Amino acid sequence: MKCKCGKKMEKVTVEIEGADNRAVSYQCPSGHVEFEKESSAKVVKELKMKESPLKIKQKIVKLSSNRLGFYFNQNIVRSLNLKAGEEVYISVPDKKRIILKFED
Repeated sequence: MKCKCGKKMEKVTVEIEGADNRAVSYQCPSGHVEFEKESSAKVVKELKMKESPLKIKQKIVKLSSNRLGFYFNQNIVRSLNLKAGEEVYISVPDKKRIILKFED
């Protein structure tokens, strides 16, 4: 496959976070990237199927002078079977998301 700039594009299989399927992309040395429609549609469909139906809007509360926090809604506690004192791993992939992973 050739890029708009005329250079040959390299076929690269891309792993997407949260998806078992992989997307096929074509990448140009100049930085242009295109995704194959079929494989990217499969990944999008898979991610939509995995999307949690439980979404709750919560307020951030002030815990002390320099600390913020939030409480887990009872529905979340029940759904995930959470107990006080459990450890949680927190990652921040971007400015719009926080990911919490609980130990098994």
